[in-house]
Amino acid sequence: MEKILIRIEDLERLALEKEDENYRFRRFLKNHADEEELDKQFKRLHEKYFKLYDCSKCRNCCKKLGISMNESELNKICEHLHLDKKKFIEDHLNEKYGNYSFKGTICQFLSDDNRCQISDCLPESCKEFPYTNKLERLFSLLSIVNHAKVCPVVYEILEELKKEYRFR
Repeated sequence: MEKILIRIEDLERLALEKEDENYRFRRFLKNHADEEELDKQFKRLHEKYFKLYDCSKCRNCCKKLGISMNESELNKICEHLHLDKKKFIEDHLNEKYGNYSFKGTICQFLSDDNRCQISDCLPESCKEFPYTNKLERLFSLLSIVNHAKVCPVVYEILEELKKEYRFR
C-alpha cells in the first residue's frame, strides 16, 4: 500500500504532536548515531522525499521562514525584478552584518498564486533549504526538529529515521 503524503494544512499539527518525541530522538541520535552514516541516511531520504513532494505546491518555508540574502544575491534579485535597491531595502529588509532578511516572515517574492518571482536567481538560503542533504547533520539536529513544523520533507525524514533506528 502506497503511503499518503502529508497535507501541508496538517503538517504543523502533526509536527507539534511529535515535537517531544522528536526532541528525544534528537538526543538519541546525538548519543548513538555515527556522523558519516547519519549524513548518508539524511541524503538518501532527502532525495527520496524530494522526488515525491513538489515544493511549488507547498512554499511553506517561504511563508513561515522568509529568506536571507547577501549583497550579491540582493543585487541580482533587484536587477532581475527591476527594483530600486535602496527603496527595496528601506521598505522591506533588515540588514545585519552584510546580510539582508525580510521585515517579516513571508517572502516578498512569493506571489498571490504561490509562485516564486525570483526562481531564476534564488539566494543560497532558498536553494539549499532544508539542508537535509548536507554534511554534518548530527550538529544541526535542533534546526531539523524545528523545520519539521515547516517542511513536510523534513517531517517525513525524521519519521523514517525513527523507524530505521527502531526508536520509540
